[in-house]
Amino acid sequence: MPLIIYKSHDGNTQEVHAEVGTSIMQAAVDNGIDGILGECGGCCSCATCHCYVDPAWVAKAGEPDSTEKDMLDCVLDPQDTSRLSCQIVITDEMDGIVIAMPESQY
Repeated sequence: MPLIIYKSHDGNTQEVHAEVGTSIMQAAVDNGIDGILGECGGCCSCATCHCYVDPAWVAKAGEPDSTEKDMLDCVLDPQDTSRLSCQIVITDEMDGIVIAMPESQY
């Protein structure tokens, strides 16, 4: 199972092994990671799972589709690597991916 590293706004990290095919959001929710709420359950309709993908991992995480881009227009503190973690599906190639959470979600 790939290792996902969640990084809080203050630099603390939590490591989680997650099933391939699970979303970054669901792995966070299942493991009690603060900063990713996922209030809509992964439907790409609330942006409470906003995260920043570490620049080294952007290519592996893929590009947001048009629906996700529209939702990202609504988040606080957007960055070039902003994504909705419900839309990032974990693959074997993501072993070690670093996901940071914005301070606004704490």
